[in-house]
Amino acid sequence: MAPGRFRFERFALDVRNRQLKRDGAPVELNGRYFDALALLVSEHGRLVSKDRFLEEVWRGVPVTDEALTQCVRTLRRQLGDEAAHPRFIETVPKHGYRFIAAVEQEEPDAARPGAIRATPTEPPTAGTAPWSRFGLLGGAGMAGGGLAGVFIGLFYGFGAAPGPLQTGAGAASVLLVLVCLCIILGLIAGAGVGFGIAAAGFAPGRSWRWTIVGGAAGGLLTGAFGKLIGLDAFNLLFGHSPGAITGAAEGALIGGGLGLGAWLASLVPGPPRLAPGFAAGGLAGAAAGAAVPLLGGRLMGGSLDLLARRFPESRLSLDQIGAVFGEAGFGPVSQVVTGGIEGLLFGGCVVGAMMLARRLMAGGGATRP
Repeated sequence: MAPGRFRFERFALDVRNRQLKRDGAPVELNGRYFDALALLVSEHGRLVSKDRFLEEVWRGVPVTDEALTQCVRTLRRQLGDEAAHPRFIETVPKHGYRFIAAVEQEEPDAARPGAIRATPTEPPTAGTAPWSRFGLLGGAGMAGGGLAGVFIGLFYGFGAAPGPLQTGAGAASVLLVLVCLCIILGLIAGAGVGFGIAAAGFAPGRSWRWTIVGGAAGGLLTGAFGKLIGLDAFNLLFGHSPGAITGAAEGALIGGGLGLGAWLASLVPGPPRLAPGFAAGGLAGAAAGAAVPLLGGRLMGGSLDLLARRFPESRLSLDQIGAVFGEAGFGPVSQVVTGGIEGLLFGGCVVGAMMLARRLMAGGGATRP
């Protein structure tokens, strides 16, 4: 076998014969772009600076940064890669690029003097290896969901139980129970949606559609699981359950909205940042959260109101929130508004945390060329 041959995923790069093949079929690249890819692959896992590209690919010919940008953009297109969710070529802002896919060298380059040298290594770093990225992004989504649970629990703790909040220890108990409940549910929902969105990184092409589908699938599974466990728990403890609490349909809608928010956040120029992630995720989550009650579903507020009515001996009441909107009880307007608030907090925290994780993994943030 000819020296200087590398494999990564479905591609074979033959440096000596200057061929790139995907599943055995040739992939068209001009000479300089081929040299740029060969340099990236041979140094996989390590940063290749802009100066090095200019020196070894353009060989001192004066060119603008746009020439390198167009080169990387073309390579990504030919490889089926995306700058926002890189599988092969990762941008290191203001410095250069890094090839992050696992690479196998088929023949030691000692067989040909002067061949491009590639040292077989493990996938580049824990932060950029596909499964590590999946775990870190999903974990970030889970942490963001837990943080959102704190805010949502405080919101309902102070706003939904005005009576007990005037009785000292009773107030603290109600507040603590609601916050703990919302944190647990937020962690579960955040993990489902976060890992669902992160799983889109394994999809071919990794378009925005997969990000939305991944978030929706994760929300659907955790929503269905949470509802099943919740209904079983109420049946076991009280002999009956509240019925139509938040479930799979609501989870799928919220998860899909967060997937859209994550994709929109990735379009913001510059390195991944918390603020655009919170804004995009919050707006998409708020829209999905407000849509849930309009479509006949329930989020946390609607589920708590249902519980309060099915268990009248409880100390929980959301009528005070309804009164703010001129409703007798927790009516449709209250459900839409609180659904939007829940979606805003959950979406903003989950997507914001995932964008922050992307920035940390990129060592300052990957950007699109």
